[in-house]
Amino acid sequence: MTTAPAAAQPDGESAPAIVLQDLRMDFGEGGNRKEALRGVSATIPAGRITGLVGPDASGKTTLMRLLAGLMVPTGGSLRIFGLPVAELLRREPNSIGYMPQRFGLYEDLTVMANLRLYASLRGVEGEAREALFRRLLAFTALAPFTERLAGRLSGGMKQKLGIACALLGAPRLLLLDEPGVGVDPQSRRELWSMVQELSKGGMTVLWSTSYLDEAARCPGVAMLDGGATLFAGPPQELTRRAEGRVFLLRDKAPAADGGNAHREALAYWTMKPGIIDVLIQGSSLRVVLAADARPEVRQEIIARGGTPVAPRLEDAYMGEVGGIDKRPSPYGKLPGAAGGAVASPEGSRDSGPRILANHLTRKFGDFVAARDISFKVHAGEIFGLLGPNGAGKSTTFRMLCGLLRPTSGDCAVDGVDLLRSGSAARERLGYMAQNFSLYPDITVRENITIFADLYGLSPKRRDALLPVLAGALDLTSWLKARTGTLPLGLKKRLALLCATLHEPPVLFLDEPTSGVDVRTRRDFWKHISALTAAGAAVLVTTHFMEEAEYCDRIALIYRGSIISVGTPDELKAQVPDMKDPTLEDAFIALIERYDREHPL
Repeated sequence: MTTAPAAAQPDGESAPAIVLQDLRMDFGEGGNRKEALRGVSATIPAGRITGLVGPDASGKTTLMRLLAGLMVPTGGSLRIFGLPVAELLRREPNSIGYMPQRFGLYEDLTVMANLRLYASLRGVEGEAREALFRRLLAFTALAPFTERLAGRLSGGMKQKLGIACALLGAPRLLLLDEPGVGVDPQSRRELWSMVQELSKGGMTVLWSTSYLDEAARCPGVAMLDGGATLFAGPPQELTRRAEGRVFLLRDKAPAADGGNAHREALAYWTMKPGIIDVLIQGSSLRVVLAADARPEVRQEIIARGGTPVAPRLEDAYMGEVGGIDKRPSPYGKLPGAAGGAVASPEGSRDSGPRILANHLTRKFGDFVAARDISFKVHAGEIFGLLGPNGAGKSTTFRMLCGLLRPTSGDCAVDGVDLLRSGSAARERLGYMAQNFSLYPDITVRENITIFADLYGLSPKRRDALLPVLAGALDLTSWLKARTGTLPLGLKKRLALLCATLHEPPVLFLDEPTSGVDVRTRRDFWKHISALTAAGAAVLVTTHFMEEAEYCDRIALIYRGSIISVGTPDELKAQVPDMKDPTLEDAFIALIERYDREHPL
């Protein structure tokens, strides 16, 4: 990789970059007052990467904005390089670079126009500016794309451009708020390598992330929960707290359709007292015991073939935040649903596939975005579409949702042809978009009402389901809140509720857990599994490979075509030169192999 732009060195290598003491931040007044930060204290060393982690609404973004000088704390002390933020920015206006969670660039400007705009805002002018542009474009590998509109960049390229703009002015502190959200595994690795180069050059980096594998690579982590400090220190120190309590368990009977969901075993261990986390890991379940679990729970795990394994940061994190939510999902047992099953409109063809893609192709001029895409998804099945940013997943998704007409090929939902009866087909599906289709300026309840009306749900049925689903998705206390003010995880929960309120037999989920914390991710998959157990067919896209393990089958899309399809274990078996590869390893290896065998 090209050498990173050099950062100014802090005064004294041993001096901390950030010191937080009893930091507090409130929003609102009186009865409407909310504590975003409640006495946060931490010391963040200079010249290295520190991961900032925590559940949704834990205060991570609030802390980032305080560090960037965009807000003034309600109380406590915040010092950066020994100075209050305002004083530091007065003396060194470009000492802090900030990349917000939401894409802060101008999508209708080119890559170079964005760089020039941000350089002007930071007062970077003259020959030094052009030299810096050349270095940043080489560092981020964006040099071939300077005239491309920012809105037409892939997710990974957008994040690289965001980092480049944040680096203008050579800041001493770089604040990155969820840079990996919506980015494929390959691009996330590239982003991580870039930031490591910056750290080696002496820059201090605070990396907020919902991916615990990213946080585990950081020399230090600061963990927030409910606006307070849960942990601050080396990730290995926290990981050690879970030693002796993590097992891989092959207690899974083969699924009837040959898939790998094995949801009965997953549900059994999820509800077991003394278990704080369970997830599918390849052909096994990864089970984490609570620190105070009774001996007989451990004995049962071992008796069923459980093998102790080394803990990960994610295992310890789940213990620190209270473990999985053991409340059973209401989906599939909703009040008034016939037989407790997902409602299936009259005329559903239960014997055939619920989702059918038959030689789908979509061209934009001479560019082929999707080429000859074919697959079937049956009732009770979770089918994953994986691929890098720009591979053709969203194009395929939009064709199957009836939002984009294919150039050729056929597609059907629940037995209804999307090309001939699009309106009837769309009534039978629920769609959770990657970019929210929610209305930000109205309340949560009003959004739910609008979507219920759009799906033709009667007021009586809506009023029966709303309290049940709002309770299950932890939205009850937010029903009167303006939707635009919700944290990301709560917006995701609301989007899932709106997509499933009418109990659709087919569910389309486009990056449903992108940017949400581990515990929320577990909740989502509990509800998705319950929907499929009740008979729904689910099509899901995701960039998070661990949750792709929940899929019964996966299609890997690259350069607009399906290059591999099978169960998660079958995809991993296609890279025999790797010993015990993860799904992420297989994902990257299969794409790299395809590039070697099909050079452009």
